[in-house]
Amino acid sequence: MKEITKETYINWYRDMLFWRKFEDKLAAVYIQQKVRGFLHLYNGQEAVLAGSLHAMDLTKDKMITAYRNHVQPIGMGVDPKRVMAELYGKATGTSQGLGGSMHIFSKEFRFYGGHGIVGGQIPLGAGIAFGDKYKENDAVTLCYFGDGAARQGSLHETFNMAMNWKLPVVFICENNNYAMGTSVERTANHEDIWKLGLGYEMPCGPVDGMNPIKVAEAIDEAIQRARRGEGPTFLDIKTYRYRGHSMSDAQHYRTKEEVEEYRKIDPITQVLDIIKENNYASDDEIEAIKQEVKNKVKECEKFAEESPFPDASILHDVVYEQEDYPFIK
Repeated sequence: MKEITKETYINWYRDMLFWRKFEDKLAAVYIQQKVRGFLHLYNGQEAVLAGSLHAMDLTKDKMITAYRNHVQPIGMGVDPKRVMAELYGKATGTSQGLGGSMHIFSKEFRFYGGHGIVGGQIPLGAGIAFGDKYKENDAVTLCYFGDGAARQGSLHETFNMAMNWKLPVVFICENNNYAMGTSVERTANHEDIWKLGLGYEMPCGPVDGMNPIKVAEAIDEAIQRARRGEGPTFLDIKTYRYRGHSMSDAQHYRTKEEVEEYRKIDPITQVLDIIKENNYASDDEIEAIKQEVKNKVKECEKFAEESPFPDASILHDVVYEQEDYPFIK
């Protein structure tokens, strides 16, 4: 695995803080109804993405996830201003404002969504990996889903085929305990989601998702295995979301005390503590990072606010058309 250096920790802090503040701004403008529809925030789960990106080769590896998908494309290289514009429904967004919160997408940076159907991205992730294996691209696909999606039947069909064909894919359950609002302990007769891989003899196991180092180590091992042609891995990355499932979630299924306990192991705080303990950055340098992040979020908001809405004529350009369609005169 690439060495975890002083620069790694500083970059992790800068990136995770930006992702957090970017989504805090989204929450604020959502309340102002500038962002419409559903809004699923990633607050608390940032270590999963930070660790994953450290292990990936961003020149060829791919990523696909569910609808909690605003900061992943930013990590992959997408301009955050375009991501925020997409949430605003503006023409300058990643999908010209037509995808919105749940459907961020970038072919250029190998980020394949953003999917609203629960578990719908699991077979798609395996399909992307199948394409890479067929074309001998030496690329690996990271396929993320939540603990709720782990109960979908498509997961089992996909696991079976992925193992049978030794596909270069890493299946990652971002296990934040509650799916939409039902705890993991209530959805099965065991709480160890990673054990679902055992039935397919797929390498699998739990990972501390609040620590980017643990995530990076686990993802790196899985990616290297896939590159060697040995097939997929299934990781049950145990994390926690500080906000509700979406902005409309009243969170009656958990207590405020529980959330506060998890805030004590906030991944951003953990990384900042290491930076301070090792004198990787002075207090002034840390403050400068905070100001840099604040300014960057403001730039994104300004860009989204000032961008135009898409012209209505675009509706004619994004619908499949077949001139010789025989069923309608």
